[in-house]
Parts: sequence; C-alpha cells; structure tokens
Amino acid sequence: MHRTHSKFSLVTLAARRAREINSYFNQLGEGLGTMVPPQVSSTSRKPLSISFEEIAADKIVGVEMADYEAIEAELDAELLDEAADDVVAALDEPTAQAESITVEESAADEAPASEENA
Repeated sequence: MHRTHSKFSLVTLAARRAREINSYFNQLGEGLGTMVPPQVSSTSRKPLSISFEEIAADKIVGVEMADYEAIEAELDAELLDEAADDVVAALDEPTAQAESITVEESAADEAPASEENA
C-alpha cells in the first residue's frame, strides 16, 4: 500500500499493468515484440497476480495523471514537429525536381537555337 496514494490507485495501476501483460502473452506468437514482458519471475500464470508482484518488487511505479499528461503532450509535440518537418521536406523535394526539369528544358530549347545560327 505504501507504493501508491490509495487502494484505488493501487488497484488501477495493477489492472492497467495486467492488461499490458495479457496483451504481451497474446501477441507472443505474432513476433511483434511491442509489449513489455513481465518484470518478475512468477509461479502465477494470472496477469493480475503478476502485476501485483511487479508492484511489490518496485518494478512498476505509478505516475500521477497530471505528470503523465504533461509527458504525453511533450511527446506528441515532438512527434508533430517531426511530422511537420517531413511534410515540408517532401513538399520541397518536388519543387527542387521541377526547377531542375525546367532548367534542363530551357537548356534544351536554347541548344537548337544556337545550332540554327551556326
């Protein structure tokens, strides 16, 4: 109980982690590797029991919702900045290619004119 502020936050943390553990076991055969495996070796096969054991071993720590939202907002802002940079770079590339094509076309147009004068 000393790991969280209240019994409710303890149960909520354990339930969230149990869902993650359950998702990990369900995706094992798919080879995705996106979920975090259990952090303790346990004789129990139930995800909720494993999550309580992880909390007791200080492997899982609760994060206040306000802190979580601030971290999530910061990560979202970074992802949006990266996505915006990618879009701007993608928009700049066709412009650069179009400019090189018009330069090549104008050079090709000038070449026959100089040949006619010769």
